[in-house]
Amino acid sequence: MSSVGWAEARTLAYTAGWSARPPAVEVPLAQADGMTLAAPLTTLTDLPAFPTSSVDGYAVRGAGPWRIAGSVLAGSVAPELAEGDCVEIATGAMVPADASAVVRVEDSTIGTDGRVSGEPRPVRDWRDPGDEAHQGEELLPAGTTVTPGVIGLAAACGHDSLRVTPSIPTAIVIFGDELLTAGPPERGRIRDALGPQLPGWLARLGGAVVPEFAPLGPIEDTLDAHVEAIRKALEGADLVCTTGGTMHGPVDHLHPALAALGARYIANTVGVRPGFPMLLASLTVGDRTKFIAGLPGNPQSAIVALTSLVEPLLAGLTGRPAPTAGRVTLGAEIPGRGDHTHLSLVRVEPDGLAYPLAHSGSAMLRGLARADGFAVIPPGTAGSAGDEVALLRLPILPGTRP
Repeated sequence: MSSVGWAEARTLAYTAGWSARPPAVEVPLAQADGMTLAAPLTTLTDLPAFPTSSVDGYAVRGAGPWRIAGSVLAGSVAPELAEGDCVEIATGAMVPADASAVVRVEDSTIGTDGRVSGEPRPVRDWRDPGDEAHQGEELLPAGTTVTPGVIGLAAACGHDSLRVTPSIPTAIVIFGDELLTAGPPERGRIRDALGPQLPGWLARLGGAVVPEFAPLGPIEDTLDAHVEAIRKALEGADLVCTTGGTMHGPVDHLHPALAALGARYIANTVGVRPGFPMLLASLTVGDRTKFIAGLPGNPQSAIVALTSLVEPLLAGLTGRPAPTAGRVTLGAEIPGRGDHTHLSLVRVEPDGLAYPLAHSGSAMLRGLARADGFAVIPPGTAGSAGDEVALLRLPILPGTRP
């Protein structure tokens, strides 16, 4: 199969994932974090469900001073109020239906006769039913990623569980006799830098990395070992991400292994630099479609492939919208890469401009460790300072920018 354009490859990956997404499941709220809403989130009640005090103070009826007729705390039913009466009220407590105002505790005084005096503020200090949402209202669409905030909202709406598309069981298979898994590089062998980082990237993209395969390897450079490793990973995962072996050299066995397994290419090499020799394939296991993403062995190229193919594939598999790029203005020149799309590592500085990073060769990780994402330079073009270009952000957690 000939190389496909970068944008087309992303579309192909998303479409393949969407067509193979697993059925929705119902899970308890505590288990839904990171999954994807398979149905819109609607509220089972008005929010709030009853008039709710926003402050500590006194719920009053009529003109003051008011006689204290009791108190109402959060979690209790508000009493009825007679004209000229008030009840002490706590933040979050139910406001009596016949209250005319809530007077804040800091705006009130209690006289020697035991009556409360004070002035309500111009803006009423309680929330009416439905201030935030009305019963049956759609709050979030299907395809929304479930976050702790979404879980909290669902609980406030009265839900005990959510209908979701689950995260995708994912395996990582590391190829290469030359790789070390501990200590510094030595005697012609290099340290595996992909096995330790890929689980974190995949978790941010919707993949649930199976502990047994996080990662598997390094696998020796023989065809039989490649076939056996992929086959084993497919037993426990719906997506297998391999590293290395995507070319056709003497120890590159991925393509023959895919042929032996009966896999079908979705994209075989992509017109992007770095990361050109990436691939995505599918195969049928029982009644399920499973996927193999071949990431190049060079670390930055592998992350380009992850962003280019695996991110849209997982978005489709989890029922999320297709990922889209933002926009950013360049602060410096970025060269083009001829007929290929150039994904250039950039950092967005406090001036709001994106600057290319040094140490961003395909085998380097120093630039990646400081990057906010990739500036997308289309084929046949170059980027100049002041140009607005697409920005493909890396899925970095808030507060972790180096």
